[in-house]
Amino acid sequence: QVQLVESGGGLVQAGGSLRLSCIASGSILRINRMAWYRQAPGKQRELVARITSGGSTNYADSVKGRFTISRDNAKNTVYLQMNSLKPEDTAVYYCNADYLTYSGRNEGSWGQGTQVTVSS
Repeated sequence: QVQLVESGGGLVQAGGSLRLSCIASGSILRINRMAWYRQAPGKQRELVARITSGGSTNYADSVKGRFTISRDNAKNTVYLQMNSLKPEDTAVYYCNADYLTYSGRNEGSWGQGTQVTVSS
């Protein structure tokens, strides 16, 4: 069983910053891609940023230059540094990971989500 646990969400004023963390635990041999998604009320879940095991990143156009994704492979952890936050960044943020298990299966998991609310 693999678990992803997010933390770091909260309420912040526009222009402020937050740092999200997501720790993966369980029967993981190697984590490949890790990513952050978000879902605002009444909208579909969308990709915010993703990072490969080698450190290559890509971002949604709406967050480029403001958000930075990073990872610590030794700790099976991915981070999302969010700066210059805007009210439209308000959403539940979900961690996602693709990984290889000790039994040799390629699988994926989602975290439970963490709420980010940006007030104007």
